[in-house]
Amino acid sequence: MSTCFLALTAPCRASRAISYSFLKADLSFWCTRSFKASNMSSVATPTASGVSTPSPTHAVVAALDTLYQNPDNNAKAQANNFLQSFQSKAEAWESANTLLLEPTAPLEARLFAAQTFRSKIIYDLSQLPRSTLASLRDTLIAALETFSAGGARVVQTQLCLGISDLALQMHADEWADPVADMVAKFGQSEATVNVMLEFLTVLPEEVANYRIPVSAEEHRTRSEQLLSAKADEVLKLLSMYISAPGITQSLQNAVFHALRSWLNAGELTALSIAATPLFPLSFDALSQPSLFDAAVDVLCDLIHETQELDECVSVIQQIVPRLVALKPRLDEAARDEDSDSVRGYCRLFTEAGETYRPLVLAHPAEFGAIVEAIAACAAFPDLDIVPITFNFWYRLAQSLQKRSHADPNLAPFLAVYEQLVSVIIGHLRFPDDPGSMTGQERDDFRAFRHYMGDTLKDCCAVLGATSCMRRAYELVAGALSQGGKWQDLEAPLFSMRSMGSAIDPAESEVLPLVMDLVPNLPSHPRLRYAAILVISRYTEWIDHHPSYIPFLLSYISAGFSDAEQAEPDVDVSAAASQAMKFLCQDCNRHLVPYLPQLHSFVETVGPRLPREDLAAISEAIAHVISAMPPDEAAAALNQFVHPLVERIAAAVAKPEVLGKEELKNVAGLLEQIESFLAVVRSLGSSLPAACAKTPGDVWTVLDALLSKYGSTYSISERVSAVLRRGMVFFGDAAAPIVPAVLARMASSFEATGFSGYLWITGRCIGRYGRVQQPEVEHALRAALENVSAKVFVMLETTQPSDMPDVIEDYVHTLLQVVEYTPDLLFLSPIFPAAFSTAITALSLLSPELLLAALDLIREIVGHQSLSPSGLSAPSGASSNSAHAQAIRTVVGQPQNGARLVAALLQGLVAQFPEDCTSTVITLMRILADLFPEEMAQWVPLVVEQGNLANIAEVDQRAFVQAFNAAMAERSLDKVKQAMQQFYRASRKSRERASLALADR
Repeated sequence: MSTCFLALTAPCRASRAISYSFLKADLSFWCTRSFKASNMSSVATPTASGVSTPSPTHAVVAALDTLYQNPDNNAKAQANNFLQSFQSKAEAWESANTLLLEPTAPLEARLFAAQTFRSKIIYDLSQLPRSTLASLRDTLIAALETFSAGGARVVQTQLCLGISDLALQMHADEWADPVADMVAKFGQSEATVNVMLEFLTVLPEEVANYRIPVSAEEHRTRSEQLLSAKADEVLKLLSMYISAPGITQSLQNAVFHALRSWLNAGELTALSIAATPLFPLSFDALSQPSLFDAAVDVLCDLIHETQELDECVSVIQQIVPRLVALKPRLDEAARDEDSDSVRGYCRLFTEAGETYRPLVLAHPAEFGAIVEAIAACAAFPDLDIVPITFNFWYRLAQSLQKRSHADPNLAPFLAVYEQLVSVIIGHLRFPDDPGSMTGQERDDFRAFRHYMGDTLKDCCAVLGATSCMRRAYELVAGALSQGGKWQDLEAPLFSMRSMGSAIDPAESEVLPLVMDLVPNLPSHPRLRYAAILVISRYTEWIDHHPSYIPFLLSYISAGFSDAEQAEPDVDVSAAASQAMKFLCQDCNRHLVPYLPQLHSFVETVGPRLPREDLAAISEAIAHVISAMPPDEAAAALNQFVHPLVERIAAAVAKPEVLGKEELKNVAGLLEQIESFLAVVRSLGSSLPAACAKTPGDVWTVLDALLSKYGSTYSISERVSAVLRRGMVFFGDAAAPIVPAVLARMASSFEATGFSGYLWITGRCIGRYGRVQQPEVEHALRAALENVSAKVFVMLETTQPSDMPDVIEDYVHTLLQVVEYTPDLLFLSPIFPAAFSTAITALSLLSPELLLAALDLIREIVGHQSLSPSGLSAPSGASSNSAHAQAIRTVVGQPQNGARLVAALLQGLVAQFPEDCTSTVITLMRILADLFPEEMAQWVPLVVEQGNLANIAEVDQRAFVQAFNAAMAERSLDKVKQAMQQFYRASRKSRERASLALADR
């Protein structure tokens, strides 16, 4: 259950039901002008008829009880929705006051009250007269005082946040000096100092809170009063408290947090802090385990604030020697394998390295210790710490690669990067017992290896790719000569892949040595896998060195033989598939002579390979065919594809029903055909004469296959994919078979409901919709009406959420129809139900489907045949009265128009992605333009139905008023403004709902 309230209060749930006894107290309220004194002697309020109804406060407590105690998730969701809605109402002020000040109220209730106060101060302060704000402030401070002595920290924080938000919105004549008042109130006693420090911590953060509705000028003025004018006093105050006699380490941590908040807000400078005891004590705190993390945070921010190097020379001169003095502590922590301490020191040194990079480059002797410390952190075996250094190496490399290697100042950095290459390769090494790793650890390690590859590229930028590649080669060669473990060879082989993008295809020093080394690698599956992927990475280099192709092609092909073993290594086979694909893609012109060899390989080894590998090999060979002249390519394609079609035909011709495995094999054959067509795509502007009969011959086989096995989902998907590629490959040459294809697609969809058949129907409409052939036009109309009828029947018996693929493909089909053959939709009896289906699609949560459905609805309601103002019609578009009449009739029906408006508004405020917003607003403008009288009725009706639960009632009423006013003036610009205000109000409601999920 994820709710904004549950998330914050989970640690303080009570095991008992929430008690209502506190509601029996007599309480008075601070806001005497806004609220009447409330007698809570009863939890119910008598109505005029004498029947008692629950008071708002009682309803809130009951909802909280349900939220935390009721096991029914539906009940929890309803309670959460009620609480979110309640927070926006005016009576929430009074209920929050009641709950917050009653000492017997459960913690959950008091936390909710504190959250409600903060939420309403941010979003609804305008509900109160300004004369009551001081009373509100006093109430919150009094409550904070109550919670200061052992109260829940989370409630204290919420109250401090609320007071800070209120302080920003009160004028100087209403609250002159909030900081001084809070210090005077809570800073005099050891028991309440923590509250003062919490307020000082959150105040700068809340002043930067964009949600608080103050003008830019008001914000500038008030932030100056709250922060800038008080910065020196706060700094003195924190300096006093950090070293006060008897101060606890808990309060020292709180001081550091407050200091960091004011520093990050830009109100304190590194220069001012360096002149106080806070500066040396921050470094001293690193020796105290309980203060270590807070001190690291402060010092990192302090170093970052010295990035204006010329202005901060004096501070930097104090920071750097203190940092260098920490190096022995880093070394000690590394020896003790104290990861937490190493992480903290790593953050410090890395922040200094990044901030002082110009100084590091200019003065390597003075700042070299910092670089050495970062290198030590990079060498630490904890792979959660190593990435902290990566950005430093990247930024430093960007500066160093611009320098000549003859520069004497470059030598120390070259040495560090040379060391870094070996360090990173060492981190790439698999453990001696990989089986000891859990599945998650193995996945994380593999992901991290790819991440580390970027730092190897940084090393290449500094040292040169050849130098880094030589180091990896030396590690492989050394491990080979010493009979090392496979892990010792695999890590540098992996690094070669990572450095691939940095290697010049013309490189001739190291890569020939690497390629010559491949046949000498031990026969271990992990090494074969790594070596094959190295070959895969350097296929562009191989294209420049084609003499290696014969051996490498054989080596890759041997990788498939692992699939024939009793316990095949699927990774090796997959790597061989990838390498074959890239080799054929990048070296296709050199591989044309090897087509006979590839054909022999496919015929002999292919039947024993997994489907995925066969598809990859087919794609690879297709790249070679694509490099051939059209006539030769046609013959080669026929050589590889025709046997596949024959094998499908033979399977279909069997009198017995094919079993599951046999159907899988047929699906694999179809997948291979698809791979060939996807890569070759076409044979030029016109097909060779030899191909003229091919579409009909292939369709005969596919039609027979669908006739017998079209109800098998995998067959339907694979045939659909082949048909899609075939339409692109054959183009108009396939037009004669289109009627037969459409008839089979429609009948198969009617029989199965598989969306692939619907998808191909749409593709046929898009590709052949403008073909001027009566038989094609008739086939398109019949197919559309038949698949539409099936979709409508499915919607009557199946929830839309259970058939999103069908609805999505139907929407895309209709988009093709509107663009290419609008008569088939607008002048057909299917139009009303089709439009209704498009509206239904708006209730589904798939972003792709939502965007397509919105596009379809926009194409319909903004069709060029209507729009008197020209808002929707492109310039010069001709009108079609029959289309216009059909659209007006269908859209103008209340069951369609009002339903569409409801779907648009609900989607806008609830589930639509943000990139749908502009389309929704445009649609509402189009509807207002084309259906003004209807929209004047539909919009208020939809809002009154109460389905817009995610937006406050006051905002709903404001929207209706603004929309009605826009319609009265027939101003489309004001319709847009009303919609934008409505959307902003919905965002405000969502922010309110998520406010309690903030970091504090």
